[in-house]
Amino acid sequence: MRSVADRLLRARHGWLPALAGLVLLNLLAIRFHGRIDLTAEGRYTLSSATHALVRGLPDRVEVTVLLDGDMPPGFRKLATSAEDMLEGMRASAPDRLVYAFARPAADLPDTMRAYVYDSLQRLGIHPTNVKAQTRKREGTEETLVFPGAVLRYRDRTLGIDFLQGQEMSGLSSLNNAEALLEYRIADGIRRITEDSLRMVGYLTGNGEPLDLRVYDLVQNTLRSRYAFRILPIDSVPYIPSTFSALCIVKPERRFTESQKLKLDQYVMRGGRIVWMIDNLYASLDSLQRSEGSFIAFDTGLDLDDMLFRYGVRINRDLVQDLQNDGIPSVIGSVGDKPQIQVLPWPYFPLLRHTGEHPIAKNLDYVVAQFPQSVDTVDAPGIRKTVLLSTSDNARALQTPARVEWESIRTEEELGDFRRARIPVAVLLEGRFRSPFANRISTATADTMARLLGRPFLPEAVAEGGMVVVADGDLPLNSVSQKDGPLPMGTNAYTRREYANREFLLNCLEYLTDGSGILETRGKDYTLRLLDEARVENEKGFWQVADLAGPMALVTLLIASFQAWRRRRYAA
Repeated sequence: MRSVADRLLRARHGWLPALAGLVLLNLLAIRFHGRIDLTAEGRYTLSSATHALVRGLPDRVEVTVLLDGDMPPGFRKLATSAEDMLEGMRASAPDRLVYAFARPAADLPDTMRAYVYDSLQRLGIHPTNVKAQTRKREGTEETLVFPGAVLRYRDRTLGIDFLQGQEMSGLSSLNNAEALLEYRIADGIRRITEDSLRMVGYLTGNGEPLDLRVYDLVQNTLRSRYAFRILPIDSVPYIPSTFSALCIVKPERRFTESQKLKLDQYVMRGGRIVWMIDNLYASLDSLQRSEGSFIAFDTGLDLDDMLFRYGVRINRDLVQDLQNDGIPSVIGSVGDKPQIQVLPWPYFPLLRHTGEHPIAKNLDYVVAQFPQSVDTVDAPGIRKTVLLSTSDNARALQTPARVEWESIRTEEELGDFRRARIPVAVLLEGRFRSPFANRISTATADTMARLLGRPFLPEAVAEGGMVVVADGDLPLNSVSQKDGPLPMGTNAYTRREYANREFLLNCLEYLTDGSGILETRGKDYTLRLLDEARVENEKGFWQVADLAGPMALVTLLIASFQAWRRRRYAA
């Protein structure tokens, strides 16, 4: 007695149930689908924080990715990765997250196109000039690509630049951009849906700059992301806990014991601080006013005891690096006109992160100016992570440190650059202990408890964090006579923009945000490039295999099936 399957195969319309089953299977696949990530680095696996964010959306978010049309392969790959990422997010909340791809102002006249391009740049999405094929495929043309996306939520609009904090230098930058896609998009969704902003303060009272040098820091960095306030430290009896974090930027006057106590108790009550300070005073202006050299002197901030207790020590030295930014120098003259050329300047090292921490991983270089080195010291329960360090060819000039135009005079001096990865920025995490424990008088402690209602705490109430950067110039911006304040980390002469702003924003987000979205910055995207020599040698074989292989496989399957049928239904 033949089976049901046999009868179906022999029946005149036996293929109909099979077709119906395939249609039903496809309908189920459309409604319920999934995927398996087989990549070693898990590039297609979204974090639990991202899934939770999308599932918790209170209303619909629209994402328009501006990568459509003819583009170079690197940007097409970035667009494909963005689509994969968004499709994975949409699976968590199909009715709350929608996305589309578009080419900005593709069919608009020149005047309207210029208006659209200007609007995108105001949203923070900067264009890249690339070569693309013409519509008739007859050649190439120069075109602007906006590697980013526009998010819309209710009456809000937000721009995301996929290449923010990256130098456009080929595959590595686009690879880093792919690694950061989940973070960029998830962070944008979180920001545009937030109904209240965390408060970040800018501490003043000890000579911190309040001029155009902090324009980009205040207006374009802090005010754009946070509820921002300037906090004169002597105007308050204590630092309110409403401040999620404080920025201390390039103070130049000594901190009093009263001021230090306020900062310490703010930390003990869970406050977060980003210290960007100099233990030595050195500036390019001082060098220009001198006769080619000067001695960097101690700023006398008197913060050593606090920072030492928290787990770090900022040394009194000047870090130099053969991997550095440049400054303009007069190299000669033609007639009565000086000839100026941008030359390497070891006092302006380019810093980078070599570890796995999400604050600085996949980040472009951060430029420093006259930084000092940082040592970690023993502090029970405190975890220390180096965020920024020099290259493998650096040195530290000990006090008294002389700053000179000709910092490297001979080839022999190049041999002094033997220190590798000198730390300049360190993250501290844990339950901090107060440097005032066993030092504060009973009268002061009673006053704090009675008048302020805030008893002295010798130890932090919970785990906290702070970032210590031994360079007060890192968040400052240059000011151009023609263009005004430039973005922080921008060389005023070459207009090369480094990742200083991105680094500072990542520090603040890590310290103040508990969602875990920043952890997605730690993803790795491994470039698995083909061996060009092997491709050239084996090209013919693989071309034949690609053509003949599928046909041979289909022929083999048909022959096997026919042979099976003959044996199965032989009389």
